[in-house]
Amino acid sequence: MKNDNCIFCKLANGIIPTNTVYENEDFRVILDASPATKGHALIIPKEHYANIYEMDSELLGKAAKLAQTIIQKETPKLACDGYNVLQNNGETAGQTVFHFHIHLIPRYAGDDAAGMLKMGHIGYTEEDLAKICEEMKL
Repeated sequence: MKNDNCIFCKLANGIIPTNTVYENEDFRVILDASPATKGHALIIPKEHYANIYEMDSELLGKAAKLAQTIIQKETPKLACDGYNVLQNNGETAGQTVFHFHIHLIPRYAGDDAAGMLKMGHIGYTEEDLAKICEEMKL
């Protein structure tokens, strides 16, 4: 299923031109139009899923394998020092385009992307953590 009103559906399916790094029957990997670092790419499924909650689990597994393949091959080409693999779900979590996608962000020693990607830490007690863990058990 594709969504005619979704810009990422149009990007993933070649309706809007992109700088495509890789493509197969399920995904298009493109350079981010507003990159955090050199080589910042997006893995976008060709079918429309708003987020990870809607994503077919088999396709999600393929996306994870593709992320691994891309960063393994691109690390030496870009001479980067590491990678952030980022995927947001919901507006509160930073999702701004409601079509599932994975950010592949090459990291370079001394780059200025750290502030954008940094998460704060909350000081929970051991008791708090035990209670939260109990609530979350599957």
